[in-house]
Amino acid sequence: MESARALRADLFDPASLAALGRIEIVARWIVDGFLAGLHRSPRKGFSVEFAEYRAYQSGDDPRYVDWKIAARSDRWVVRQYEEETNLRSTIVLDVSKSMDWSGVRMGGPRDGPGADRLTKLAYAERLTAALALLLLRQRDAVGLIRFDEKVRSAVPPRARQGQWRRVIAALEEPGTGRASSAPEALSHAARLISRRGMIVLISDLLMDMADVERAMRGLRAAGHDVTVLHVMDPAERDLPSSGEALFIDPESELAVPASIADVRAAYKKTVDEVVDEWRAMLGSLGIGYEVVSTDAPFGVPLRRAFAARQQSP
Repeated sequence: MESARALRADLFDPASLAALGRIEIVARWIVDGFLAGLHRSPRKGFSVEFAEYRAYQSGDDPRYVDWKIAARSDRWVVRQYEEETNLRSTIVLDVSKSMDWSGVRMGGPRDGPGADRLTKLAYAERLTAALALLLLRQRDAVGLIRFDEKVRSAVPPRARQGQWRRVIAALEEPGTGRASSAPEALSHAARLISRRGMIVLISDLLMDMADVERAMRGLRAAGHDVTVLHVMDPAERDLPSSGEALFIDPESELAVPASIADVRAAYKKTVDEVVDEWRAMLGSLGIGYEVVSTDAPFGVPLRRAFAARQQSP
C-alpha cells in the first residue's frame, strides 16, 4: 500500500515534482496519480443530441462506434453526444504580481527567496493544468481565464480534441500585472458558459472583498456552482519567531520595515481573521472555499475541486 502511494505524483512535494518536467508533463503525472486513487463507477448512457466525433477509446460502448467510417477509412471513431459533455466549467486564474511570490521554507536552503518552494503563481498554474486535464478526462467542457488588472487570456469551454493544448498555451502567455480585477474576470467567465456550470477561482485573494462578493452573487444568481481555492505561501500564514523584515505590497510597492517579534502575533491574528472573513462570506453564498498551501501536494486541492465537480449540475 505504501509503495503504491509513493508512486502517486499527486502526493509528491510540489516543488520537487515541478522540477522534473514541463507543466503539461507534471499535470499528466498528477492526474494519473489522482485517478489511480479514485474508485470510479462506470459511465452510463448518451443523450440524443449529437455533438461531434472523437477517437475510440478502450472501454467505449461498441454501440456508439460509427461503423460506416470504420469500414471506409479503417479509422474507429465514436459519436459523442451532448450528455457526454457533463459539465461546462471555467477555471479563473489570478496572475497578478502578488501571485508571483514565494517565501523561504524555514530550515531549507537559502540560495535566494523561495529557492526551495514554488511561487504561488507557479503552483497555481500547475494546479490549473492538472484540474483542466482532470475535467477533460471526465469528458467535461473546460475553459480558462487568466487575469490581473484585466483579462489576459480567455479560452472558451470546450471538450473537443485540442482543448488541452489551448489551455497549456494560454498558461504560457505573459501576465503578472500589478493589480487584480477578479470581478471582471468572473463576469467574463459567466459569459463563456451558456448554461449552468462550474467556475473555479484560483487566487491569493489579495483584492477587495466587497467587489468579489458582488461578482459572486451574480454567478450564484445565474445558477453557477463556484469554488474558490485560496492559494497561500506558508510564510504568509506564520512569520518566523525572530529577526527583521521588510513587508512589501507587490502590487502597490508600499514597504514597511518591522521587527518580526513585535508584529508576529498581531500579523497571525490578522491573517486568520481575513481567512475567516473570506470563508464566512463565500459560505453564506453557498460557495466552496479552501485555503491551499503551496507546500501541499497537488492532490489536496484537486480533491476539493473534484468534489465540487461531482456536486455540480
